[in-house]
Amino acid sequence: MTSMLEIRVRWVLLVVVGTANLVGALVVLLFATFVVPDPPLDDRDYAHQVNAVAFFSYPVVAVPVALLAGLWLWRPVVSLVRDGGEADRQQRRAVLLGPLRLTLLVGALWTAGALGWAVLDLVLFTGRLAVKTGLTCLLGAATTCTITYLLSERLLRPAAALVLGAERPRRFRLPGVTTRVMLAWALGTAIPVFGLICVAIAALAAPDINVGQLAITILGLGGVALLAGVYVTYMATRAIADPIKAVRKGMARVERGDLGAEVAVYDASEVGQLQAGFNHMVAGLREHERLRDLFGRHVGEEVADLALERGDITLGGETREVAVLFVDLTGSTRLADTRGPDEVVELLNRFFGVVVTVVAGHGGWINKFEGDAALAIFGAPTQVEDSAGAALGAARELALRLRVEVPMLDAGIGVSAGPVVAGYIGAEQRFEYTVIGDPVNEAARLSDMAKSWDRRVLASAAVLELAHLAESDEWDLGKSVILRGRSRPTRLGTPRPRVPVLESEAVEEAPSRVRVPLPLRWSRKLLVGALVLSKTAKGARKHGEGE
Repeated sequence: MTSMLEIRVRWVLLVVVGTANLVGALVVLLFATFVVPDPPLDDRDYAHQVNAVAFFSYPVVAVPVALLAGLWLWRPVVSLVRDGGEADRQQRRAVLLGPLRLTLLVGALWTAGALGWAVLDLVLFTGRLAVKTGLTCLLGAATTCTITYLLSERLLRPAAALVLGAERPRRFRLPGVTTRVMLAWALGTAIPVFGLICVAIAALAAPDINVGQLAITILGLGGVALLAGVYVTYMATRAIADPIKAVRKGMARVERGDLGAEVAVYDASEVGQLQAGFNHMVAGLREHERLRDLFGRHVGEEVADLALERGDITLGGETREVAVLFVDLTGSTRLADTRGPDEVVELLNRFFGVVVTVVAGHGGWINKFEGDAALAIFGAPTQVEDSAGAALGAARELALRLRVEVPMLDAGIGVSAGPVVAGYIGAEQRFEYTVIGDPVNEAARLSDMAKSWDRRVLASAAVLELAHLAESDEWDLGKSVILRGRSRPTRLGTPRPRVPVLESEAVEEAPSRVRVPLPLRWSRKLLVGALVLSKTAKGARKHGEGE
């Protein structure tokens, strides 16, 4: 089935050649009949008849020649749009050089016709008539060639897009913006002005030309200059403005964040290089965004943004006050022994998925995954308003969500806080952003101890003291212990037990966060207080009766 593009390419030759030659012939007929005056002739009517026969007979020969030669030049173009696929070198040259080749073909036929017509008038009549007909034909040839190039270039844009979309031309030069502007100037200005010069020369050489005839000639040339100048300038401007407008629209899409923007490259000149350059730029932005996304997934978005902002990275760090959360699986060795590798990986991914979601939701950053454990930092590399409270809240929520979403796994969670050194550690060839300090070791030890506690969460008294009251009220302080590898005692903090919620008072929420309304907690205290007061009043009443 013939595609629309193939039909367009097949008909472009007929349309371009027919339209351009018709306009050129009208220019010649107008100039030869009404504009440029005839020199003195012995038999003017006979001369007009001979020139009319020559003028209308030549297209009978020239047009079939132009169509056959054009079809021969157009064969690679037609095969490209019909068969598709990647264009070979011959097809690329046929498409990109098609407008220029067709213009040279038409120009050669017009030049041959002008020379033959001039020789005919020189042999049969006078040299002055030969000059008139020759120059008039050259004006028509310039008009036809200009229109041929501008029309064929515009109509072949879809085929050029197929070629230039895969590879930009580098081995041959093509007419560019300057050539198009000069063609527009030639047709709109140079040709009519040249006609006026010829009329002026004829008026000087033939004093018998009257003023009326000279005025008609000037008006005709002036009108042609205005009409042709407007049309050709519009065509040349559109040939430059359309690609620029497409690039501008593409830039607007990129500015809105759409990195999928792309413009069709259908021009092999400087404008086409602009189109291809835009696509190359957007491809670079897409690659940059892809690398940034991968970089952020590997080291965390916070560290990636920090590295991109600073640019130059130096080894070393700075002292920061942070909170540390360490979560470690229980029985990972037994898990690997009783389950297949694929199943273990799937469980670990589910486990770490919950950890990443909860930590990110509280403003933390996953510093590293250590086999079956994860280290999260709150307060570095970006500041967190209440880093201790955020870490404690994340620990409580993480314990609840792990029991609900990954019930087949068990983990201990430890939370600590204090000064650490945060920065780039390693060598110039390979380094990473991390934190080093006693809170990291303390959180790891607490997570290991928490595996044997009912709630699986332990925090140090230091992090509870730093947290805001809204979060620290959710924790109870217990005994002090000396953790493994440490010389100073650590007072332990555990989340307060949740009060069961009655069905009539339950609030349906997502399993990611279970909340107990604050009044229920105080209602228990009020109930205990009321019972104490009731017993006290009853005892006082019995004591009064005894007296």
